[in-house]
Amino acid sequence: MARIIAIAIPKGGVGKTTTAVNLAASLAVAEQRTLLIDMDSSGAAGLSLGFTEGTIKTGMFEVFNFISRMNHAIHKTELSFLDIVPANVQTLQREERLMRLADNRAILRSALQGAAENYDYVIVDCPPFLRGLTTNALTAADSVIIPVKSGHFSLDAVDKFFKFIEWIRDVANKSLSVEGILLTMHEPNTRVTDITTRELHSKYRRFMFESVIPKNTALTEACFYGKPAILYNANSRGSGAYLSLAREIIAHSHEHRSLPRVQHHAHEIGQQA
Repeated sequence: MARIIAIAIPKGGVGKTTTAVNLAASLAVAEQRTLLIDMDSSGAAGLSLGFTEGTIKTGMFEVFNFISRMNHAIHKTELSFLDIVPANVQTLQREERLMRLADNRAILRSALQGAAENYDYVIVDCPPFLRGLTTNALTAADSVIIPVKSGHFSLDAVDKFFKFIEWIRDVANKSLSVEGILLTMHEPNTRVTDITTRELHSKYRRFMFESVIPKNTALTEACFYGKPAILYNANSRGSGAYLSLAREIIAHSHEHRSLPRVQHHAHEIGQQA
């Protein structure tokens, strides 16, 4: 049975889709059978792998509408060990309907029951908001990766998200764990980066990945050309960083990182403020 990992945080522009796509591709390069699920109605994960409106017949929209089973919405990619279920949401009407359907937080978990058996990992790219689609992803997931870009508001988003994870554990998925916090778009030796890194390690040290994703033009260019970084420029720093992250994920895929209760964690944060 696959390990299901959601990539989520209630903030845009922090590298969720870049992480979902390039982690999935890096796991595939390591010959781990990987399924990438695009839960963001923007369809960015699909676009990052070269899937445009005309190339998608079925996707998550059809799965959530019970028009198609998950197995029938899976598309092959350039990498032999990587498949994708694109979002397939091309109109505002479709997006609004998808949001309404997502209020049933168990849809994704039910849809994955058969399909996940064919994979080692399922990576879920989430939208930059809580509830709805993100709730569906976290209800289905074994764990969540939290990407964080340097900056004060990213830290606020992490604090908020930990409380939301605790709520999900209470009402929908008691086994949900935090896979790790991932620093993205990292620029060393800048004041903002130093402050963000120091505060994250102070509050969430046990959740921090050793791998750090640098700010790297190859990652941006790869998305533009509809390829993961490993296929666009395998020697880039960005590609190497995601390969390192994939190795970390594989190494501790059988470990469990428990989440401290929010009340205790909030007390720790208050002491360090």
